[in-house]
Amino acid sequence: MNLAPADLPKEGGRYDLAIALGILQASGQLKAEGLEGYEVLGELALSGDIRPLRGVLPAAIACGQAQRVLIVPEANADEAVMTGHTRVLAVAHLLRLCEHLRGGEQLAPHQRGGALPCLPMVPDLADVRGQLQARRALEVAAAGGHNLLFSGPPGSGKSMLAARLPGLMPPLGLEESLQVAAVHSVAGLPVAAACAGQRPFRSPHHTASAVALVGGGGRPRPGEISLAHQGVLFLDELPEFPRRVLEVMREPLETGEILISRAARSTAYPARFQLVAAMNPCPCGYFDDGTSRCRCTPDQINRYQQRISGPLLDRIDLQLQVPALSPQELLTPAAPGEASAQVRQRVLAARERQLQRQGRANRDLSGQELDRHCALDGRSRELLSRVMAQHLLSARACHRLLRVARTLADLAGDEGIAQAHLLEALIYRGKWTEQG
Repeated sequence: MNLAPADLPKEGGRYDLAIALGILQASGQLKAEGLEGYEVLGELALSGDIRPLRGVLPAAIACGQAQRVLIVPEANADEAVMTGHTRVLAVAHLLRLCEHLRGGEQLAPHQRGGALPCLPMVPDLADVRGQLQARRALEVAAAGGHNLLFSGPPGSGKSMLAARLPGLMPPLGLEESLQVAAVHSVAGLPVAAACAGQRPFRSPHHTASAVALVGGGGRPRPGEISLAHQGVLFLDELPEFPRRVLEVMREPLETGEILISRAARSTAYPARFQLVAAMNPCPCGYFDDGTSRCRCTPDQINRYQQRISGPLLDRIDLQLQVPALSPQELLTPAAPGEASAQVRQRVLAARERQLQRQGRANRDLSGQELDRHCALDGRSRELLSRVMAQHLLSARACHRLLRVARTLADLAGDEGIAQAHLLEALIYRGKWTEQG
């Protein structure tokens, strides 16, 4: 048996079935011509049973492009046919496959049957009481694909709001669905939700390591940022993450992919995710909440907030204070707010304007596209110039402000960016805008 190239590490049992067929062909028990046009994946038990494995979907995509027939274990067949362009044969035992290859009873191409698996329900925005500005920020983030940071005291609804973002976002397109499903397949996770157009929502605990977040290990695996590809990565209690863990996200936030390099090889995983984070304003959580509960010193508050570096904050387009609700607001019965379905219609309309204008979401606008699609009039340029000089904004922060303003104009159905759109975008840049 030749498992070339020799320097590429082999792992798992995905080659078992192919090796067994090679031995049967070399010993004259199968004819060579019977194996032409097939790709074979499967782990082989000593009894001849063919066991499932992970990473079938990327192989199925490649087989469809090469116009070859893919033979997989029965347990992987539904996943393999999700590409829609690959002829898949499902088999449970080696003897049954040999019978097919010898010209006996033929295996029928697998067709996905039965009801679709029950997908998890996406929380509805109507459950959120009050927090009108935070709801608006969620709508803007969903429409333009912008990163978002909520800051506020415990119990103000930051995590509740973040969990409702996927329900506002446009469904995955066919190509996006296959990208997301392929990453989840390689990681050994279910792919049904991605293939149904549901965007992923990943929420790692703050004790996660850098490898868990970006991927890697001795045998590289996708990390949380890749599992959140085309979806949402939610980091709760953001300052509690080790700083070196947070800093590894800076490059993927710009490039949309992560390159994991080892001595023998490099592996690139997609990582075009939308970052949503939540944090308390101080160690106890009650700084500037309108009460006297906070006992943190200014030095403690400063050290806590500085756990998040300036370059990382620069990459977060919307930075919003989320105040706690008063007891009266919380306990008084009120009519439910807008449901996710209503907000989603405005998001879809704004995203459609972006696709027609530039073929991509506003978060992905390049330098020349910013000049073309985010042009400001004289008064707005003067305002932005004054804000940049007063608050020492970087060029990256300025460009992200323009992208948010462009999204606000799209939500309003306007062709150009008005001063009102720029002012609202400035409000979402954090607490310093209130002071400026």
